[in-house]
Amino acid sequence: MIDPRIKLRHLVCFLEVARLKSVVNAAELLNISQPAVSKTIQELEQLLGGSLFDRSKRKLFLTPFGEVFNRYASTSLAALRQGIDVARGTHEATIVRVGALPTVSARILPDAVEAFTAAGTGVHTRVVTGPNDYLLSLLRTGDVDFVIGRMAEPEAMVGLSFEHLYSERVVMVVRPGHPLLGERQFELPMIENYQTLLPTPNSVIRNLVDRLLLAHGITQLRDEIETVSNAFGRAYIRRTDAIWIISEGVVAVDVAEGQLALLPVDTSETTGPVGLTTRTDTASTLAAGSLQQAVRDAAARLR
Repeated sequence: MIDPRIKLRHLVCFLEVARLKSVVNAAELLNISQPAVSKTIQELEQLLGGSLFDRSKRKLFLTPFGEVFNRYASTSLAALRQGIDVARGTHEATIVRVGALPTVSARILPDAVEAFTAAGTGVHTRVVTGPNDYLLSLLRTGDVDFVIGRMAEPEAMVGLSFEHLYSERVVMVVRPGHPLLGERQFELPMIENYQTLLPTPNSVIRNLVDRLLLAHGITQLRDEIETVSNAFGRAYIRRTDAIWIISEGVVAVDVAEGQLALLPVDTSETTGPVGLTTRTDTASTLAAGSLQQAVRDAAARLR
């Protein structure tokens, strides 16, 4: 038997603190006081007999014990939510919730959603975007049905399954007429003279970008701007001489339409798999499976 002293509020509170890495933010989201969140976590730790969070840093990080508990608590809550939705026949059961990295939101998801909704099933689509770790946390708690994006690091894929759809590289884009486009012999270190837009440190492609720059001896970029906002990136480089380092899928349409231009640099070493990530312990609903197939079809047309 499960210890009857462990309540649903303990699990929900724990999962939100683990996802947000903050008692303050979890309290705001759950609409309860910070002391109440702290007390709930402490109660849960006493009931489980172990420390769930490392409190030695500014942000809260899961201990190894907490990582194990998080894996099972999140999938259990996700299964419970799905069961309640289906049993009640609620509006939530008629919605397919997909988490999508910006690269697929611009490249394959529009075609997939158009094909999915054209079938006239009456099922609605909810698209959530954000950093990879955020989307995976939503997947674990059942707040999205599946995630489309780059494959995460192995330690983040425990309890999850990845289906490869296509591969994608990181590119460097500038406005048309940028001075570097006129260089007869372009070399990557030339970008050091220009402002650079980079993905944030927690983004799935940041390590790839850092390794690429380091391999070419670039250690000191001028006035870096870190952003995951596609709207800001597009607007900023169109009005400045800045260079945007971003996943190809985010800017593929802009480049094809001549709104942006690629710098002539070989970034093949940044190529990585893009695909579907799902939970291994929970079967997809019929509607979610249909949208996944529409995504597969849209991705196949890229090849």
